[in-house]
Amino acid sequence: MHAVEKIRNVAIIAHIDHGKTTLIDSIFRATRVFRENARIEERVMDSGELERERGITITSKHCTVEWADYLINIVDTPGHADFSGEVERVLSMVDSVLLLVDANEGPMPQTRYVLSRALSLGLNPIVVINKVDRPRAVPDQALDKTIDLFIELGANEHQLEFPVLYGSGLDGWLVKDLDDERDEMNPLFETIVESVKAPEAKLDEPFRMQISTLGWNDYVGQIGCGKITSGIIKQGEPFLQTKTKWRHPSETSEGWDVLGSSQEKASHIWVTRGLDRVEVEQACAGDIVWITGPKGIDIGDTFASPASKQPPFPPLMIEEPTVSMFFLVNNGPFAGRDGSPLTLRQLKARLERETHSNVALRVEDLGRPDGVKVSGRGELQLAILIEEMIREGSELCVSRPEVITKKDDLGHRLEPLEQLVIEVPESYQGVVIEKLAQRKADLTDMAVLDTGVVKMTFDIPTRGLIGYRGEFLTDTRGLGIMASRFVGYGHWKGDITSRNRGSMVSMDTGSATGYQLENLQERGTLFIAPGTEVYNGQVVGENSRPGDIPCNPTKKKQTSNHRSATKDMGIKLDVPRSVTLDKALEWIGDDELVEATPKEIRIRKAILDMNERKKASKKTA
Repeated sequence: MHAVEKIRNVAIIAHIDHGKTTLIDSIFRATRVFRENARIEERVMDSGELERERGITITSKHCTVEWADYLINIVDTPGHADFSGEVERVLSMVDSVLLLVDANEGPMPQTRYVLSRALSLGLNPIVVINKVDRPRAVPDQALDKTIDLFIELGANEHQLEFPVLYGSGLDGWLVKDLDDERDEMNPLFETIVESVKAPEAKLDEPFRMQISTLGWNDYVGQIGCGKITSGIIKQGEPFLQTKTKWRHPSETSEGWDVLGSSQEKASHIWVTRGLDRVEVEQACAGDIVWITGPKGIDIGDTFASPASKQPPFPPLMIEEPTVSMFFLVNNGPFAGRDGSPLTLRQLKARLERETHSNVALRVEDLGRPDGVKVSGRGELQLAILIEEMIREGSELCVSRPEVITKKDDLGHRLEPLEQLVIEVPESYQGVVIEKLAQRKADLTDMAVLDTGVVKMTFDIPTRGLIGYRGEFLTDTRGLGIMASRFVGYGHWKGDITSRNRGSMVSMDTGSATGYQLENLQERGTLFIAPGTEVYNGQVVGENSRPGDIPCNPTKKKQTSNHRSATKDMGIKLDVPRSVTLDKALEWIGDDELVEATPKEIRIRKAILDMNERKKASKKTA
């Protein structure tokens, strides 16, 4: 057990893809967390299969390294805006942050968000200008922009006197000055030990801590994680669990109530050592620990000794969902072919299990016999949940993502808004501005960078971004960069036409034929290849014009005993557009569903029968 003065608790925060997880790989190597002959995978903290495939951190991860008799607890946080709430809660556990800034891109939208949260909590950041070895790196400019951002966010004098390190997380070196020798990580550890204060911990007072992160284990149930602020907790020792709640969701500093207390017992206590959780007999003030015992643990709960006279901690803010969709039972003709179709009861049970650890998720039973409404911070967060479910072997259908609206005191309709930052070569700025104007975006800032790239900032409704990412990559030939962050609610900006092309909808069930697909591709873009099994009501392609067109992709060429002059001419088909889960969720219309299975992602009409669809459209007209 380390003395409190030898403990340092820090979080790594940054915009997506600025190198947080890669830096931790180098920290592990420098502190010899692994044996020298061990095979170490890149981005070892991104332990989830989806995190590795997508190259993003989805949930915060804890690790602990030892350096020169110091115990350094490090938390790797998500950089994507959809998981920003995870960052905010983690910051309540640490005493400083490493703010990573890309030496080429400089501060980005999520940099602003995570830094503002750290500054508002009174934390004094350490700035790391990362990727300085890249060809287009401009570390001095990146630092100047970071200083401007600190000032703009209202940093105090002490926060503005932040230490600065330069380096390459990928190559495993950091320096205090760019002219220093570049071969080790020691400058980082020295800066953490010198600049980060030891946890404010009172060993002689009764045990007290607040839950900042949740976990779940099928054997022991809910697990709560947080930093012990005072006292010692021993395995099997009783404590009081106190729940609190804001009186209004927008409250941030006062106006909260105590919902009640109950006596519980610490069944298991874990701390992290390296990447592993290690069970311990006891933990003391300053430690970041995982505790299980209570059946129900919520973010912000106070765990305290019955002898403590201190009031419970104020509740922690949990981000409100901005996007929702329906998760439905797969009732299509091919249900059960590719996986296990979930019943409504199984679907509810799976989603309830998800809410045990994912506090940003909301599940509402609206009385539908075929599914429930699921709300989250963004379409990426919901897409990842769907992906996890189908990798478990499940089948389900989901509807088009919709934004969650509110009303103000005067009854005006409000919708979630985002700040969108886009960097594109100058030749593409016209098409980007035109497309975003159609999606109700307002251009607020524009700058031409030295590299011939235009950096534009927009204010845009969240619903204007749904379905835009794929279009943006097409319009900019994959050369554009876009990033957004939620900034709050604003007045409804009117209707947005998200898709101006219709669907090709199959009228029959069977195997698609090359003969018929060759005819259909003249009418639009196909999603299927010859031999693909399709069913009545399945969307097989995108019409080149507005409106849906019924078609029969299973139709075969009529045979006869006449010799044809064109008999030996082959069928020429374009490569069909691949339908991934993300692309399907962006593309589908209000009357369509995505059928997600372990083997196939299909798009279908919510009402499969064409005549029933016509009746339904007349009723809603």
